[in-house]
Amino acid sequence: MHHIYFIIKTPIKFIKGYIGVILKVHGMDYFAPLSSYKEKHKQMKETLDFIKVKTYSVINLNNMFPVQSKDYTYLDFSKEQDLNYKSLLESEYRYIKSIQGKIIKNASLVYKIKTSEKINSLTKRCNDFKLLEEKCRLYK
Repeated sequence: MHHIYFIIKTPIKFIKGYIGVILKVHGMDYFAPLSSYKEKHKQMKETLDFIKVKTYSVINLNNMFPVQSKDYTYLDFSKEQDLNYKSLLESEYRYIKSIQGKIIKNASLVYKIKTSEKINSLTKRCNDFKLLEEKCRLYK
């Protein structure tokens, strides 16, 4: 795993960007977005593609997608002015760092299963990684 938190850059000024984890999968950088923790997540069990970051957020590895290094940037917590949000980011960061081995392993397995051409409940809910890699390489 490169760094834990990145913001995907967007050309639209009023959109802050997306926060997530950058992983090296199949030789490419992949962005696994963080999603806000919701009430429904309390009942859900972790799976290969669904990882809880305590009660802060969740990582859905089935939604990861390839990115080029020019399209993301490291999130500098020290620049965050909202102290509550900064504290949340730091707590998420510490926990994600503590389970990074699991995240990397699961991401690789999700990728391998999805690209194996077998159809099951996991592959049905995953992004088409091969197609996204192809499009990512074409993106300028």
